[in-house]
Amino acid sequence: MTLRRRPLLLAAAALAAPMPLAAQAPAWPQRPVRLIVPYAASGGTDILARATAEALRPALPHPIIVENRAGAAGVVGSEVVARAEPDGHTLLMVVSTHVMNRYHLPSMPFDPIRDFSPIAMLTRNTMVLVAGANQPFDSLRAMIEHAKRNPGRVGTGSTEALSSFIGQELARRAGVDMPDVAYRSGGQLMNDIVAGHLPTGWTSTVSAMPHIGTGRVRVLAVSTGTRTPYFPDAPTAAEQGVTEFDLSGWVALLGPPRMDPALVATIGGAVQRAFDDAAFQQRLVALGVERDFRPPAALLEAMQRDDRIWAAAAQAGHIRPQQ
Repeated sequence: MTLRRRPLLLAAAALAAPMPLAAQAPAWPQRPVRLIVPYAASGGTDILARATAEALRPALPHPIIVENRAGAAGVVGSEVVARAEPDGHTLLMVVSTHVMNRYHLPSMPFDPIRDFSPIAMLTRNTMVLVAGANQPFDSLRAMIEHAKRNPGRVGTGSTEALSSFIGQELARRAGVDMPDVAYRSGGQLMNDIVAGHLPTGWTSTVSAMPHIGTGRVRVLAVSTGTRTPYFPDAPTAAEQGVTEFDLSGWVALLGPPRMDPALVATIGGAVQRAFDDAAFQQRLVALGVERDFRPPAALLEAMQRDDRIWAAAAQAGHIRPQQ
């Protein structure tokens, strides 16, 4: 063999050789996957988790089983995932208050960013202000005026730290006393709104959507700076006199810390294919979910940005730890 020909043969052999195992996409899943939802059943995140698990089922050799582990504003279920093996068989679906909790709760058993592997952002979580049709106000302006005439008597329901913060931030800017009323899930909050036990509350579009067509619930405002396509007739708070009011959240898929990036890519790719499916997108629209799919790096950036926002709000005294 000539010296000139030998390097060519060695290069061809190197190309034909199997890739190292570390560079190959891992097989996933190898058994049923636990998808932990750290909130009560029937809320917006639970509904999205079950729809996602169902959409993924035809493409996977094993099912994704949604498990509700509610408690401590999502900390109970999240801790299960923070301590799980990073093999992709225990995952977490959370809302953006997963990050905010460190400023809202007196203590946490994990770091909400460092102790999880970001897999994908799934949706934008526009919050809507809803009220029962039997309430004596039909707009945000009218609600504020009613609350001023009845200080402390118009409770605002919330389901987690974000909706609680939105409600109290709105009250602070409007100069009214509207006590926060905490609920375990959007489903429970909406049931009390419909029954007339709670005058108003902030919840997700997903939780509100099933009740809007009944005529027993009104959407008074949205939390974002632009209107949501799901309730196009619902004005923003800014349109109703509360200027520069633009607060929203997200729903994301996380895994335990130190997951193999190749495994993260495998899981994220499977979820993205489900979210790109036209039939599933139609289902999201029917549920009132605003699709906003982003890869791990973009999710991490959003989590870090939110952390800076909540840190500044806490420093200003707008978020106070629970006692």
